[in-house]
Amino acid sequence: MIKKIKSEQLKVGMYVHDFNCGWLRHPFLTNSARIRDDKTLEKIIGAGIRELYIDTDKGPDVAGAPTEKEVKREIQAEINRIAKPAPDNINKNNIKSVSVQEELIRAKEIKKEAKKTVQKIMEDIRLGRQLELEKAEHVVGKMVNSIFRNKDALASLGRIKKTDEYTFFHSVGVSVLMISFGRHLGLDPGKIKTIGTGALLHDIGKMKVPLEILNKPGRLTEDEFSKIKEHVEHGRRILQEYPGIDEVSIQVAAQHHERFDGSGYPKGLKGHAISKFGQMAAIADVYDAITSDRCYHKGMLPTEALRKIFEWGEFHFNKELVHQFIRCMGIYPVGTLVSLESGLLGIILDRGEKSLLHPTVRIVYDMKKGRYVTPYDVDLAQPSNGGGDRVKSYESPARWKIKLENYL
Repeated sequence: MIKKIKSEQLKVGMYVHDFNCGWLRHPFLTNSARIRDDKTLEKIIGAGIRELYIDTDKGPDVAGAPTEKEVKREIQAEINRIAKPAPDNINKNNIKSVSVQEELIRAKEIKKEAKKTVQKIMEDIRLGRQLELEKAEHVVGKMVNSIFRNKDALASLGRIKKTDEYTFFHSVGVSVLMISFGRHLGLDPGKIKTIGTGALLHDIGKMKVPLEILNKPGRLTEDEFSKIKEHVEHGRRILQEYPGIDEVSIQVAAQHHERFDGSGYPKGLKGHAISKFGQMAAIADVYDAITSDRCYHKGMLPTEALRKIFEWGEFHFNKELVHQFIRCMGIYPVGTLVSLESGLLGIILDRGEKSLLHPTVRIVYDMKKGRYVTPYDVDLAQPSNGGGDRVKSYESPARWKIKLENYL
């Protein structure tokens, strides 16, 4: 049986099923292992791991520890409780709102431009050239305007990434998340652009890390992991050398690996010693990382990722900001594929005005009949209008050979 325990309850002889720290590359060769000595116990504590999962069929038990199923059920119930439709804050940019479908046309071009911009900036840094901040600010301005026109279009495209270009798409993805997060919190558009710029450049220091370490497909050694962690300080120095850069942008880049309990790096800042924007960046960075496909692991589905962010928020993130992030993202983000209890597959078209548990879904496939259907929309909040169905689970678009963007 898989159970969750606190790291201080771990003893020699126990079998770790999951180190439960997907937000970092932990110093172990695999994600499961038998605890053979006290040195390993000390290494787990030192890595900032506060809670983990053990397999009681392969090692000693902990009486009263909750099972993995119980933990998931409790977390999902809590997420459902705190998740409520986000008030659409006043459009301080005075930009006219448009539909997802209309904005997607522009959003595709903006995403493409943002990825090329990050690619060029990082290439320049690796070659020792000067940072061209204006290019980053220009494309971030376009991203901000897109998200103010429609909060979901660019975000839905942000989930579509190429595995072999993770570094570039991750930078764009975190920037989109930070802009959306800032909009949700009602920040001033100028501030939103500043945190979006910091997020677009948050991993710029990785260009100072040797390529053989940066692109290593397997588990990093402790020495290699130390080298990777240096990217934060490299990035801070690069940005600080640019005259006139906003301090908030630097905070986003310099603090995205700090953790609320002080277990992060590079400075081990704790609580509100981390700026609000650094706290936001930590959440956005982890969410994008764990939902992305990498050459060495498959990304989590959004529902599982939100559960993990909520779980880790007990120690590693600002809990209130975690709650706000969940409300910002929605339980079922626009552009994700879900299965309904009726056996139909649909794409989330709108998160739902009254309840995030009752979105509007574009039906595209009938699993019982094994065939595609002419797309039609169902508002799950309207039982009298064919909306009595319920979302059962997320589905992988690749499994069903469905190109989400073709249906939005």
